[in-house]
Amino acid sequence: MAEEAPKAEAKVAPEQTAATAEEEVTVCPKCKQEFKKSAIKDNYNVCIACGYHYVVSAEKRVRLLVDPGTFKPLRCKVAFSNPLDMPEYEEKIERLQEKTGLEEAVYTGVGKIDGNEAVIAVMSSKFLMGSMGMAVGEKVTNAVEYADKKHLPLIIFTASGGARMQEGILSLMQMAKTSAAIEKFSEHGGLYISYLTHPTTGGVTASFATLGDITLAEPDALIGFAGPRVIEQTIGQKLPDGFQRSEFQMAHGFVDQIVPRDKMREVISHILRLHAKKGR
Repeated sequence: MAEEAPKAEAKVAPEQTAATAEEEVTVCPKCKQEFKKSAIKDNYNVCIACGYHYVVSAEKRVRLLVDPGTFKPLRCKVAFSNPLDMPEYEEKIERLQEKTGLEEAVYTGVGKIDGNEAVIAVMSSKFLMGSMGMAVGEKVTNAVEYADKKHLPLIIFTASGGARMQEGILSLMQMAKTSAAIEKFSEHGGLYISYLTHPTTGGVTASFATLGDITLAEPDALIGFAGPRVIEQTIGQKLPDGFQRSEFQMAHGFVDQIVPRDKMREVISHILRLHAKKGR
């Protein structure tokens, strides 16, 4: 049963002090220009010159989205499992938990956006590339079921390399599990906003990421199942420029709207207000 944690706060990795950040610089991977890290941080972790979207932590994305002080993480008990006895898998998970402050590759909770309450799930590519194993599948399903039970809209931010190879077929089973939960939620009239970020690939793309009533995406995000190199090797042809990027997907009807990070809160708030009139 999905449950909301009372007064729970996210455990997050410590951030650099402003003084330290101002002394450091970063080179944009896209335009190759150099900027102070503090300037990028203050600009939604987006390049000031070219608009390149840096990876942002799950906790920061939540802070950029919700009304201050309204977010409460969802309580969902997930136990570590290593069904294939993969060497050092447990140690790797523990290191990532310490580094990111997250329990797993998805962070779930309930918060308000301009006063409109919603269930929010944010995947983190910093945690084993946002791969979906049993714990992620359970946490996503728990969030969907909570939204269904409380008659709240659901917003999921995806960022994933796909199913988690360390858990074999059990990770692939999460595709069916999460998709079934979304289908039930949809049958009950729930609003599901899927927001695709870089990268959204593999089993996550082939399941809950692409089942949204409204599908948004960040600019230039890689969105697809297999990667472009695998496809080129399989078909023996060169793919067109921008293949599988957000703009390409929108042009082919796969995405409804491309939403830069600085417009994320505004656009989602507008959608929630429109659908709130339906009484769900």
